[in-house]
Order: sequence, then C-alpha cells, then structure tokens
Amino acid sequence: MVKEKIGELGDYLKEQRLAAKLSLRQLADQVGVSNPYLSQIERGLRKPSAEVLQQLARALRVSAEQLYVRAGIVHPDTAEAGGVELAILADAGLTERQKHSLLDVYASFQALNERDARPTDPA
Repeated sequence: MVKEKIGELGDYLKEQRLAAKLSLRQLADQVGVSNPYLSQIERGLRKPSAEVLQQLARALRVSAEQLYVRAGIVHPDTAEAGGVELAILADAGLTERQKHSLLDVYASFQALNERDARPTDPA
C-alpha cells in the first residue's frame, strides 16, 4: 500500500514537472535536492520527507496538502478539514522525526477512539 502511494506520488510529480516544462535537473535545483534523489522519488523508489514535499509543492505551484495526501502522510478527510496533521507538518520548529512521531501518536489515538466508539456486541 505504501509503495503504491509512493509510486502514484512519483507519477503525479513527474506529470506536474513536465506540465511546468521543467527538466529533472531544474526542479531538483529549485527544490534543493540532488538530481538522482528526485529521479528516485519520481520512480517511486524513495519517499520524500514532508519538507521536501513542501519545496516540491512550492516549485511546482501545487498544494502541499495535496502532496501529503498523495504520499500517504495525511488522510484525505483530514486534509480537507485542515486538521491537526497539517499543523504538525507545517511546524518548522519540529524535526522530520518529531513530526512523524507526533503523527503516529495522533493516528493511534484516533484509532483507539474509533474502536471505543463502536457499539459492543452483546454475546
């Protein structure tokens, strides 16, 4: 599932890059990453960090939230609501590792609350 999401993200990024008439090297320079690294992202071999996604969104003039959803970092329903996940990802005071840790904890709390909210089966 994650590899599938990364592949879809890579395809989308390549489409946007070509639509913007940018070479791989030009986009890599604008984003501040290496040409091989960007190529690996486009081919679905690497998952970019939230910060790289933000830079890609800026360079391609697309929504960062849309890239987060396509990368599987943010759930589509949360992105539309402008939820906690987006606030975490946008916080420049957190490292990538801290952001992912907070997102994992938040997701586990949501899953726990969903489980607890389900009606119990009287057996």
